[in-house]
Amino acid sequence: MLDVSVKKFSEISSSELYAILQLRSEVFVVEQDCVYQDIDYKDQKALHVLGYKNHKLIAYTRIFKPGDYFLQASIGRVVVAQNQRKFGYGFIIMQHSIKVVKDHFNETIIKISAQKYLKKFYESLNFEQVGEEYLEDNIPHIPMIKK
Repeated sequence: MLDVSVKKFSEISSSELYAILQLRSEVFVVEQDCVYQDIDYKDQKALHVLGYKNHKLIAYTRIFKPGDYFLQASIGRVVVAQNQRKFGYGFIIMQHSIKVVKDHFNETIIKISAQKYLKKFYESLNFEQVGEEYLEDNIPHIPMIKK
């Protein structure tokens, strides 16, 4: 069971922020061996979708309204703790995130910058590749859109 909440940056406690940054660092920096600037001053504009299991943050995304990141609404920093991926929480947190885009921004078109190896996962959520592969922080990515 995943307990999901949605918060503006101003509603996030210091403990929640620490957990978000810890999870993002654990996966994107340590596990994926990617040195990049995670703290990018975009969190302040985003809605944050937090997924808890047994009161521990294990899944997360951040969401932007159209124009704040891409021309379209977008979902990014999609992350699930490595030891929790086999339970389908990535799919659950993305379903919630798609609903948040619809409920908060009245948008159905969503753009993501997807790590290429996750193409089939995002296709299962009805995203389609819309451009060529590119490197972002030395990791192959593809642009994808959900209409």
